[in-house]
Amino acid sequence: MTRIQYQECIDACMKCMDACNYSYVSSLKEYDLAALRETIQLDRECADMCSFAIQAMTRQSPFVVEILRLCADICERCADASSRHEHIHCQKCIDACRSAAMACRLVSGAVEVYA
Repeated sequence: MTRIQYQECIDACMKCMDACNYSYVSSLKEYDLAALRETIQLDRECADMCSFAIQAMTRQSPFVVEILRLCADICERCADASSRHEHIHCQKCIDACRSAAMACRLVSGAVEVYA
């Protein structure tokens, strides 16, 4: 695949990375950090993984399929952790994570597209 073919997935990963970074910083400003501990950790993991996935797609890594499948799994875990909280930044993170997970699964071939 070329960068152009990856573009939709790159865009979804970029939005997810931004949402997770925002959620991470916003969560650190909340009063009950203990309740947000897992979410904070997964926000960082997800943002870092999305960044790595973007790099892998951009340079056409031979491991891009495996990287995208791992990225999708981490995005789903981050969305699940964020769904336990009602903060607005968590809710925005859920949507971005689920979109990125689906885009990664589509590009990696983990999901079949039916016309």
